Order: sequence, then C-alpha cells, then structure tokens
Amino acid sequence: MAARSLLLTLTRNARRGKKVPFRSISSSIEAFEEGPIMRTHEDEFTEEERDDLKSRIFRLRLPKRSVTNVLQKWVSEGNNITVADLRSISRDLRRSHRYKHALEISEWMVNHDEYHLSDTDYAIRIDLMTKVFGIDAAERYFQALPSSAKTTETYTALLHSYAGLKLIEKAEELYERMKGENLPLTSITYNELMTLYMSVGQLEKVPLIIEELKRQNVAADLFTYNLWVSSCAAALNIDEVRRILDEMSTDSGCNKTWIRYVQLTKIYITSSHLVNSDFSSLVESEKGVITQRELISYDFLIILYGALGNKDKLDQIWKSLRMTRQKMTGRNYVCILSSYLMLGHLKEVGEIIDQWKQSATAEFNVAMCNKLLEALEEVGMTDKATSFRMILGEKDCEPMDDLR
Repeated sequence: MAARSLLLTLTRNARRGKKVPFRSISSSIEAFEEGPIMRTHEDEFTEEERDDLKSRIFRLRLPKRSVTNVLQKWVSEGNNITVADLRSISRDLRRSHRYKHALEISEWMVNHDEYHLSDTDYAIRIDLMTKVFGIDAAERYFQALPSSAKTTETYTALLHSYAGLKLIEKAEELYERMKGENLPLTSITYNELMTLYMSVGQLEKVPLIIEELKRQNVAADLFTYNLWVSSCAAALNIDEVRRILDEMSTDSGCNKTWIRYVQLTKIYITSSHLVNSDFSSLVESEKGVITQRELISYDFLIILYGALGNKDKLDQIWKSLRMTRQKMTGRNYVCILSSYLMLGHLKEVGEIIDQWKQSATAEFNVAMCNKLLEALEEVGMTDKATSFRMILGEKDCEPMDDLR
C-alpha cells in the first residue's frame, strides 16, 4: 500500500508538471498539491490522509476563492477550529504572500465570539487591511477599535504601514499621538521611524530618532544599531560608526551576536581592501544574522563585502537584491556605487548608473550622487571622486558646478 501510494503521488505530480515558487515551499508543503486534478479511488484515499484544515485552505489557489466557505464547511462536518489553528494557518498564508486569504481568517476570528483577539491579532489585521484594501481602510479600522485595543502594538502596526508607504507626515503625527497617550514605547517603534527616514534618503534624521529613543529610556536592540550604523556607513561617516560601535560594546544588553556584529563592522572600517579567507568565512557565517529581515540589511552587506574586497560576493548580493520583490531606493544605488568605486570597478559603476536611470521605482537623483562626491572628497579620495564625476558626465548626469 505504501509503495502504491508513493507511485500515485509521483504520477500525480508529474501529470501537473508545475514549478513551485520558493516562497510556497517555505510556507507549506501542501502548496505543492494545489490545483484541481482527476481523482481515482486511490487518489481520494491519499488526499484523505492530508485532509486537514490547513491543506484545504492552501488548495485555494486563487485569491477570489473563499476561505470563509472552507471554514464553514469544516465546522459543518463536526470539526473544531482552535484559535491556535487559525493563527498558525494565517502565519503561513502571510509568509506565502496570500494576504487576502489571511485576512479572511482574521475576519472569521472577529465574527466569532469564542475567539478572544490579542493585541497581536489586531496588529496583524491592520497590516493585512493595508495590503489588501489600502491604508484608508486600515486607518478606519484602527479608529473604530475600542480604546482597550489601541495599544502600543496596534499603533506600531499602523506606523509600520505608514513607513512602508513612505507617508512621513502621517507617521510623525502618529508617533506624537503615541507619546501623548503615554503608551510604553519599544525599540520597534523607533526602528520603524528610522527605516522610514532611510527609505526616503533623510539620513540626517536618524540620529534625532536615536536621541529621542534615549530620552524616552527605551533600550536599543540589535536592529536599532544595524539601522544606525547603516545610516552612518551610507553617509561615509566613519568616525560616527566607530563611536556607535564603542557604545554598542558597552551596552548592558550586548550578547554574543552583538559582539560578532561589532567585529564585522570593525572589519569594514579598518580594512577597506582586506582580502583574507578567514575574515571572508566569518562574514559568510554571520550572514544569517544580518540578511533579509529588512531591505536596509542588504545595504550593510554590500558595504561589508565591498570593504572586504570580495567583488564576487558583492555581485551576488546586488543581483539577489535586484531579483527580490522589494522596491529599490536611491539609498540602495548609492551603497552599491560607493562599494564599486572603493574597489575601482568603474565599468560596474557605469552599469549601476544605467540601471538607476532605467529603474521604474527609484527615480535617478543627481543630488544623492553629489553627496557621494562630497563624501569622497572630504575623506581625501580625490581620485575616486574624479573617476565618479567623469562617469556621471559620460552618462549625461553632470554633477553640480560647485563640486568641480
């Protein structure tokens, strides 16, 4: 029976002949089984072995197909649905970018009194409403929440939505409202603000957020330091990077992960042309610590590998970043430009400028190139600045006259 089941499974999969997106594999093996098929008696038996609520929901390939109907049918068959089941399935759906179906699960929880929603449930719902219906719907939902549900977590969820959409004024107003409500703020709140300012190129506001964090006696986490260091590195403010590392090392919350992070950053600021297999393997081993949690982390990796002189890794990371579904920003282009300039790869610098000019999401910004030129000249890298200025001229992106 086991051999026959295996044969049937292999035959069925071969008959479909479909490739599975990586994100579907990572979220649920049942996603591979999506889609209508011709069934034999043996096929039905195999499906029954997998016939749980999650499997049924993940077989709904199209967003227009109703999760609510699946839930109702499951209950009508005499099955129970626990809140833990719903939260687990919702999490997997979000990981698969199936936000509409995840929102339907949230709706089910809201409409059934036996489920007691937590602050996290409300926060997730705000994020899902933003993704499915837009920020206006999320705002209306947040405003209609009872006062008991307007907590730090739900406020921060709305702040996250504003930051993702680069709605600076709304984000700043919401932050002031959070302070006015005397809510207990966390590092996540300030991380969202810093991510917002970095995404729009307002690096000068990041130190102000750090000052505010300290005034409010909020403990910084590793991601806070990541953002802070990345903003200074993107501006080539090396002295400030050193000062942050010193502060980070003395932080009472510093653990082994933080210490390794500090070590990696010191490699960057002290060895701009270091090529050493031991250090390269160290960076590779820590890649999991500072990789894809946020788009900002790509910038930091680009700077690190550029500092290590590892062009192959630099090329790979840049290619990987361009293949993601993230919208590129001017900051991303400046980071990769500065790294290639440091290594003297002028052909790649020209290619990056072309990519930036052709980008559908990040309008080419000559002012940011001017700032990079200024930074290079201020640290005495006049040859790099001259090369960069020449390339800009060749690409019809003339820098401002006062930088000549």
